[in-house]
This record gives sequence, C-alpha cells and structure tokens, in this order.
Amino acid sequence: MIDRHLHRSFSVVVCAYTEERWEDILAAVGSVRGQSMPATETLLVVDHNEALRARLLARYASVSPADGGEVRVLANAGPRGLSAGRNTGIAAARGEFVAFLDDDAVAEPDWLRYLAAGYGDPRVMAVGGRTLPVWLSGGRPDWFPEEFDWVVGCTYRGLPPGKARVRNVLGGNASFRRTAFDAAGGFATGIGRGGDRRPLGCEETELCIRLGRALPRAVLLIDDRAVIHHKVPAARARFGYFRERAYAEGLSKALVARSVGAGKGLESERRYATRVLPAGVARGLRDVVRGRGRRRGGAARAGAIVAGVLTTTAGYLVGSARVRRGPVTFASGPITPADTPVRV
Repeated sequence: MIDRHLHRSFSVVVCAYTEERWEDILAAVGSVRGQSMPATETLLVVDHNEALRARLLARYASVSPADGGEVRVLANAGPRGLSAGRNTGIAAARGEFVAFLDDDAVAEPDWLRYLAAGYGDPRVMAVGGRTLPVWLSGGRPDWFPEEFDWVVGCTYRGLPPGKARVRNVLGGNASFRRTAFDAAGGFATGIGRGGDRRPLGCEETELCIRLGRALPRAVLLIDDRAVIHHKVPAARARFGYFRERAYAEGLSKALVARSVGAGKGLESERRYATRVLPAGVARGLRDVVRGRGRRRGGAARAGAIVAGVLTTTAGYLVGSARVRRGPVTFASGPITPADTPVRV
C-alpha cells in the first residue's frame, strides 16, 4: 500500500519537438498535473522549434501553479535531440527528484506516488515504471511479439515483474535523484534520439551504467505499479518500422558497448537473447500447434523474433565496425554553454 502521506519534490520533464503532437503534449502535461501526489513543476523542453515553444508559452502563461504545480516552457539549450532536451530539463529542475515522461504518453494518477515510494532507501538512485502500448491501429498486430515491445518504447516481456532491481530504467517512464546527475553527468548526446536519425535509443542504458560506475552502491529499481500509457501510431505497428528500429537498436548498443564496455553494456541483453527470446519463439510455435484462436499469429510472432534478433545483430556489427574506425565523442551534460564533449 502506498503511504498516502508521502510527498517528495518532483520535477517532471516532458520533451517535445513537433506541433503535430500538440494534443498529445497537452494530454501528457495534464496527466502530470492530475497526479495524486502533485509534482513541484512540469518542465516542457522544446527541441529547436520556436513556433511550438511560443504556442506552449501562450498556452501555459495563465496556468496557476497552485493547481497541479508550475509549468515552465524551456528551449533545448543543447544540440537537437532528446538527450540534450532532457539535460536542459535536468539543469533547470528545482525538485529533489527528476522524472521523465514521453510527450505522447499519459501517466496514471498514482504514477509519481509509486515512483516516490521507491526512494525510501537512500541508495536508490533511479526508479522506473511500466509503459503500456496504446495501439492506434486498433490493437496489437497478431505478428508483433511482446518480447519486442521496446521497439515501440514500451515495457517488454522479459523484464522482472513487481518491484525489482535492474541494470537500467527505460527513459520514457523513469525518475532519478537529482544528485545522480551530479555524480554521473546527464544523458549522452550522440547515442539517443535526434528526430528520426539513427541511432534512436539506449541513452538511458548508457547513463545508468555510468551511474553505477560513479556510485557502485547505487540501486536502480522498476516498479510496475507506476504505469503510463504510450501511443503507438499505426505506422509503427508495421513490420518495416519493426525492422528499422531493431537495426537502429543494434547501432546504439554498439555505441553503448564502446562507451561503457561490452561486459556491462550487453549484460542484460545476453540473458534476454539466450532465455527470453528462445522462450518467445517456443511460445509462438506452441500456439500454432495448439491452434488457440485467441492467440493467432503464433508462427508470425516466432518469425518476427528471429528476424528481430538477426536485424539487431546486423546493426550491432555495423555499429561496432564504425566505432573501431575512430574515436566516438559524447557530451554527457547537463548541457550548458561551457560543456566540453567527453571522448570515449
């Protein structure tokens, strides 16, 4: 049971980049302002889009901080991309804790309260939650395996249930102590999302591994009661996107391995590849044999898992070859004009 008297000071960072998501952005901010444990502030960081920033400034200019916390609209102070946007939010945050919510997601009312409950132990440096897909195409495609829900930014089969210790939290539904960034720096630019350019992810993985190195006693948790709902556009429910995103993940994993070493960089992935994915293939084939109508597409799911593994591996090999050609430069904020890229 959640302690109903619990309150911790949270800054919630929502990064936005396009007016095409206007209604989604408003919904995301509204879900933060509707929390049972109010946030201290919501930081809307706009990624190099002055028209969107001006529109958001006008929208929230008259919002009362007494009703759901203050809403501050900021311009990304670093290079274009999600990592620099998050770092801008971190640098501006006033809360003891900083949480992150995607601009096309909405949080359930007790989201912050469950995240806050995880920080009773002072060793806990990060707490993440559970991200559920909202399929705008009308439902999960029969061929789309739950083991690959990370492709669409959601919690995937294979993560431990309940409240559990993990190597890294997932960036779209995560929180950190503010002091974690003082110890480890911010999200690394050059790894994460920057519009639709590759690579497209793993920035939170690299940060969490770096945090563990800076603070060896640090504990990172996920609590699947801290739920958000993430929109999945119809275009992302197609096999072409699945394949492209898996390839980009391989590229990103190669950069992470180059940054923090293959041992930690691929530690969780080895278990996922050797245990979770073979079980998923077997489950899909079993559905075919049993002919269960409610689980149609078993063969296609099994095939998608195999295709996903091969495509991700190809991306990793290509990415590894690229990083061997020369040094890779990451900047690990929080972003300020004086920041100097860190060479790894």
